[in-house]
Amino acid sequence: MGVIWGVPYLLIKVAVAEVTPAGVVLARTAVGAVLLAPFALRAGGLRVLRGHWPAVVTFALLEIVGPWFLLSNAERTLTSSTTGLLVATVPIIAVVVGRVVDRQHVAPVRWAGLAVGLGGVALLLGPGAAAGDPWAVAQVGLAAVGYAVAPIVAERRLGDVPAIPLTAACLALSALVYLPVVLATGPHPVPSSSAIAALVALGVVCTALAFVLFFGLIAEVGGARSTLVAYLNPVVAVSLGALVLDERITWGVVAGMALILLGSAAASRRSRPDGGRRPRTARPVSARSSHADRTGSIEEVPATAPETAA
Repeated sequence: MGVIWGVPYLLIKVAVAEVTPAGVVLARTAVGAVLLAPFALRAGGLRVLRGHWPAVVTFALLEIVGPWFLLSNAERTLTSSTTGLLVATVPIIAVVVGRVVDRQHVAPVRWAGLAVGLGGVALLLGPGAAAGDPWAVAQVGLAAVGYAVAPIVAERRLGDVPAIPLTAACLALSALVYLPVVLATGPHPVPSSSAIAALVALGVVCTALAFVLFFGLIAEVGGARSTLVAYLNPVVAVSLGALVLDERITWGVVAGMALILLGSAAASRRSRPDGGRRPRTARPVSARSSHADRTGSIEEVPATAPETAA
């Protein structure tokens, strides 16, 4: 997951040079929805979502509709590597969300991790580091908040919904949101072959395949800890940005990445079993992981209790 979701920043940078941000989101969600539709029908179709639509819509808004547009729009000015590094703050935000929502105990080392990670962000946003566009940085920050909250919604409210119908529904809803936007702002020029290839890769690998894996990950380790895939995202994003797009890797970028990853690791460190309050959503260890593998459901399967929450 960390590798797959480290690639989109490069692909978005390529696509957004010729396609509007709304067009990028429409293309990747439509491609993903079409690919998954036959499998979703075989897995029960829309009837398996009965009674879950409010949570489905909420998840789609937090994970797709808002963040994907914000990231695409931000990358019109930010480099792909800077965007990937800023999104790496998702685990840090998840810790804060857990503290606010569940009043989870946060050990001193985790507070120190928050401070270190934010220091890395501040280093990235120094003079010239963020292309002089604070609004673009703010958009990436808002997207990161959505990425931190959405898995918690999925874990709590969508645990008994099969992954493929859920993914297809979320992608289809998101495509329907952006279809009228794209039509209203047309006509649009036909993009080049490289932009089309980037959009197809976004839809097939970084959307359809990625979400099926993502829901499986939530089933295994829980919503909050699933955000730890962000550890690998910036490494992949920075490497691809330098190799493919000739983006500069400065000492500031390297130091910022190191601080963000170190801070995220410390902030997401598992609490001791006897430390702090037990999260309200924690359940006893069970052997339902094999059931989740067979059914494709994102039923919660904590790896430990209560340490599964970040």
